[in-house]
Amino acid sequence: MIAVDRNAPDAPGDTFIASDSVAGAKTLAEYVGKITDGKGRIAILQGQIGTTPENDRAKGFEEGLKAFPDLKVVAQQPAEWAQDKGFAVAQDLLQRDPNITVFFGRADAMALGAAQAVKIGNLDHKVVVVGFDGDVAGLKAVQSGVLNATMTQQTQKMGRLAVASAIDLKAGKDVPKEQLLPTVLTTKDNVAPFLQQHP
Repeated sequence: MIAVDRNAPDAPGDTFIASDSVAGAKTLAEYVGKITDGKGRIAILQGQIGTTPENDRAKGFEEGLKAFPDLKVVAQQPAEWAQDKGFAVAQDLLQRDPNITVFFGRADAMALGAAQAVKIGNLDHKVVVVGFDGDVAGLKAVQSGVLNATMTQQTQKMGRLAVASAIDLKAGKDVPKEQLLPTVLTTKDNVAPFLQQHP
C-alpha cells in the first residue's frame, strides 16, 4: 500500500510519499519574517483539521516564526482548502480585526480567497498573502503579484515516485517507509520556469 500526500493514522502503508511540508512551511515563515521586517499580525486559513498537510504546515510555520517574536498569529480558522471558503473566512477575520497584515492560506486556493477579501476590503495598509502548493492558479497569482509567494510542491515527481515504489514493492525490493520531497519557495523572481514545466 502506497500513501501519497496524506498518511493514514498509524501509517499502515508500505511507504508514504509527500512534500516535506514541515520544512517548506518553516521556509515560508522565514520569508514572511524577512519581507515584513519581523513585525505584523498574521491570520491563518487552515485546511482540514487533523490531515497530514495541515498538521505539518502548522508545525513548520510555527517553528519558522520563533525567530520573529513581533510577528504574531492573531487568528486561525479552517477554510477547508477551498477558495470560496477562504474568501468568506478572510472577510470575516478582516471585519473582526482590520489590522491584519499577513494571511497564510495553507493551500493556494485559500490564499487566493484571502487575496480577494483583501482587495475588496478597502484597507489602509498593505497585506502580505502567501500560499502553499504551487498549483497553476497559485503560480499565476504569484506571477501577477496577487500572492507574494507560495511553496511549490513536486507533484509530478510524487506521482512518478509512487509508480516506481509500487514496481519495487512488487519485485520484493525494500522501499523507504517515508519519502519526503523538498518544496521550493516561489516568488515573482523564480515563478516562470514552474509555469512552463511543473516539477
